[in-house]
Amino acid sequence: MNNMNQMMKQVKKMQEQMLKAQEELGTKTIEGTAGGGAVTVIVNGHKNVQSIVIKPEAVDPDDVEMLQDLVMTAVNDAITKADELANKDLGKYTGGVKIPGLF
Repeated sequence: MNNMNQMMKQVKKMQEQMLKAQEELGTKTIEGTAGGGAVTVIVNGHKNVQSIVIKPEAVDPDDVEMLQDLVMTAVNDAITKADELANKDLGKYTGGVKIPGLF
């Protein structure tokens, strides 16, 4: 029974550490770019877009599709980097196992 209590304490500690790590992810920012920096997107570790910066030279009224593609590429780049950060930060608590809904 003592081993079970010890294991439960370890599980609780791990849960607390993971919650803290998840909270900290929300304070971290990740930058995604496209078009050599023509479009920059900043997201936090929870993958919420914080800002989008578009350089004036990326805006061509005759080629709106290109700008749309650049924004989409920059957002996807930032989200991919946010996933990598979450895997790195939370992976040390999960042993590399991806837990659905966690990140």
